[in-house]
Amino acid sequence: MGHSTQIAGEFALSSVNAAIQDLKDGKIEALVTAPVNKYNIQSETFKFAGHTDYLAQRFDTRNYLMLLISHNLKVGVVTAHIPISQVAASLTTDLIYNKIRVLHNTLKSDFTYSRPRIAVLGLNPHAGDNGLIGKEELEIIIPAIQQAFDEKILVFGPYPSDGFFGNSEYLKFDAILAMYHDQGLVPFKTLAFDTGVNYTAGLPIVRTSPDHGTGYDIAGKDLASPNSFRQAVYLACDIVRNRAVHDMYASNPLKTYESERSHSGPDITITSDTKLSED
Repeated sequence: MGHSTQIAGEFALSSVNAAIQDLKDGKIEALVTAPVNKYNIQSETFKFAGHTDYLAQRFDTRNYLMLLISHNLKVGVVTAHIPISQVAASLTTDLIYNKIRVLHNTLKSDFTYSRPRIAVLGLNPHAGDNGLIGKEELEIIIPAIQQAFDEKILVFGPYPSDGFFGNSEYLKFDAILAMYHDQGLVPFKTLAFDTGVNYTAGLPIVRTSPDHGTGYDIAGKDLASPNSFRQAVYLACDIVRNRAVHDMYASNPLKTYESERSHSGPDITITSDTKLSED
């Protein structure tokens, strides 16, 4: 107990593969993964930094997102499990743009937001200070934000991450997109470690996980909290229901009609987002 073993990694991978097959066969509706040891699970068939990339490959998904979720905070990351020395070189406008789109789409289909508001964090201190502390914001991040904004996605930034969380600016947005793992997960786990859930957005199936690791250091000491895993189960159930409702309405959306110019008032466009009074 409390030690990594090769056989534990083998059984962990076998369990994941069995669950994947059940998902593909339609026997289950969602997958909640327990924490995995990223070292002992490595094998000839598993050469990944964790569940997220492996599931994306098994379900032929190119654009996906690691998204941490709690009651009032959702944080996604553009780059996840890569060395910090590789982060800047890994960022491209297309990569950030695609992550914004995945985040926008999952907020609508999986979390029922009609017009989600997304904040994007900068890479450098002070979000680059207009190019004084790095050019990534000007040359890579801002063009991605502008491209998504031009497509009617409500996305804003880039924001300096320290002030953004320090001044509680995150409460003004439905989700935040960070540039790298610790930039997003350090504030998230500080604010919501006991209730946080790791969700893989963009997959055709629903997969959640607790937001903590294996916890070998407290194994057998009666110290572990089950709350994050419990929240992961609840969230998986919620997303399955939300997707079903979204798919039902998306299959037959309310059409948009332009009003006739037969009145003295302004033209009115009615869409599925229009809120009408009971009068």
